Amino acid sequence: MFLQQFISEQNNQVSFSRQQACRFAKEVATDFNPIHDADSKRFCVPGDLLFAHMVSKHGLAQKLHCTFAGMVSSDVLLHSELQGDEWRLCDQQNKNYLILRQQGEIYHNLAYIESLVKDYVRFSGQNFPHILQPLMKQHQVMINAQRPLVIYESMTLEFDRFSATSPQLRLAHNDLTVEGKRGLARLGFELVENGEVIGRGEKRMILSSLQPYEETVMQQMVDFYNERKTQFQHAV
Repeated sequence: MFLQQFISEQNNQVSFSRQQACRFAKEVATDFNPIHDADSKRFCVPGDLLFAHMVSKHGLAQKLHCTFAGMVSSDVLLHSELQGDEWRLCDQQNKNYLILRQQGEIYHNLAYIESLVKDYVRFSGQNFPHILQPLMKQHQVMINAQRPLVIYESMTLEFDRFSATSPQLRLAHNDLTVEGKRGLARLGFELVENGEVIGRGEKRMILSSLQPYEETVMQQMVDFYNERKTQFQHAV
């Protein structure tokens, strides 16, 4: 499984080093958010890496809901606990970081799951600037350029059926609801096999400390992000 290189396992527990999380963000998710840099003071493990680990370990359900309950620092020992129809990713103090709810048929084909996970995290990792920037411009708000904070709240997946080959993701809709200095972005997508929609899903993110939209400042943020991406690609 390709995820093994991004996860450290010992005694039925897992942890993620700064280098592992940083590599996953950049190499797999193409996510260049500075918060996932190995030397970031505000470092946290990408939520998509936690999701990928849990789905690979516990299977892909016909209906799946994933709630992100906390930000994981480097080298924190985590384990899975089953409570009802929910798998919970917890630390040694039983603090929850991710809650995975499964309903219906559960599929354990690792090749299928790996392909879908790779496709999803690439889609998920490109939220900024491609999707979020136009939404913020439309609503004339923006995240704080000095401390940009976008929190992964939850994601859902629902399959009409499991396909013979792993489906591709296609953006279906997106919107942003703004309440004061807080926004909720919803990114809907479809799961497609040979042109047929066989499922759907939605990613939800919280945007904090919103302020009035400034085109110049936003463009600087976009340029900074794209420059980081270019530097990484040239270094590989």
